[in-house]
Parts: sequence; C-alpha cells; structure tokens
Amino acid sequence: MKEVLDFLRGLRENNNREWFAAHKSEYEIAKKEFENVCQSLILKIGEFDDKILNLTPQECVFRIYRDIRFSNDKTPYKNHFGTYIAFPGGRKSPRGGYYLHIDPIEGCFFGGGIWSPEPAVLKVLREGIYYNYEEFEEIINEPEFKKIYGNSFYNEDKLKTLPKGFPADFANPEILKLKHYFVSLDLNENEITDPNFTNHLAWLARVAYPLNQFLNYAVDESKD
Repeated sequence: MKEVLDFLRGLRENNNREWFAAHKSEYEIAKKEFENVCQSLILKIGEFDDKILNLTPQECVFRIYRDIRFSNDKTPYKNHFGTYIAFPGGRKSPRGGYYLHIDPIEGCFFGGGIWSPEPAVLKVLREGIYYNYEEFEEIINEPEFKKIYGNSFYNEDKLKTLPKGFPADFANPEILKLKHYFVSLDLNENEITDPNFTNHLAWLARVAYPLNQFLNYAVDESKD
C-alpha cells in the first residue's frame, strides 16, 4: 500500500487538476494497488460471508472525484481512498458491509455495519434492536468484538432524546439515539504496509460479521 500512501500525501499538498494530470500515472498505479486490496478482501471475506463473492472492486471502490456542484469547498479530489464491500450494490448498498478508509494524514480505519442509513432503514434498525435487544447485546458484548471495537459506535451526532415510539425504561436508550450503526478500528501505517494487511482486515471483518448479520436481517425482514 506504499504507492497509495505516497500518492495521497502528494495529492493533499497539491489538490488541483494540474497536479493530478501531471501525476495521473501515479494515480493509476495507486488505484490499481487499492483495487487489488479490495479484491483480496472480497475473496477472504467471502469465505464466511459468501454473498460478498458476487462483488467486484469496481462496484466497491469509491471514485476519487468530488461532487463540488453544491459545495463551498471546490477542491476537485478526495484526499482518501475508500471501499465499501456490501452485497448487493457494493459502495451503493443500503445494507451492512465492511468499509476501508485510507488517509495517511487524517487517519485510516476499518469498520463494519451501516453508516448513515435512510430514515426508513434507520427506523427499522432501531426497531430490530429494540425487539431483539438480548441478541444484539450478546453480539456487541462478545469478548473478541468488545476487545476490538469496544463501544466505537459513532455517536457525535446522536439524538438528544429517545426517538418517538420507544419507552424511556428501555435497557439501553443510548443505542436507540444513534444515527449510524457502524463500528470501526483505527489502523496505523505499519499495519497498512504489512504483507499480511488483508489477512488482518479479514479477521476484523469476521469479528464484525455477526453485527452485519443482525442489521441485515432487520433490513430484509422489513421488506417481506
């Protein structure tokens, strides 16, 4: 992943079309390296989450080009590489999956779950947790899950009060206030450049798999 890290460092210092055009070959090399990591992850995660095997890196890796039409920030490119491995749809999937984020300056991480679901999906997830809380609690308190992800559910934008329809005496009201059901672990550069990097990520994905199973069951049941 050295080519990815080196390219992204240069891009952050020179995030403009002229520099990008002059370094297009370096971008293509970095992009290919990242796609290879994604392909390796698809195969390794597919060993326990077999539907993932139907995906391709092209479906999962996010484009580096920013949509600046409605943004005050006119920087043309993202300063990171990201891939969301979820079936169906890859990066466009509304279901729980596995996300890898590479940004050598602001931080790299890997995680699993569902980030920023649509309101209808978020409602279904909260109901799934409420009505099946013992099962959910068992998943997030499983020793390996707890050791790796701890209580890393993103909560900086959570609701101040319980969403409507849920009783105040629920066992874990804070979990129902969340807007994302996604856990993550920070990665350092030594881990990212290690030859066994994808094996490490596959292990992290395996630990997150029961959470994805739970979330996806709730989503799928709501469609029946």
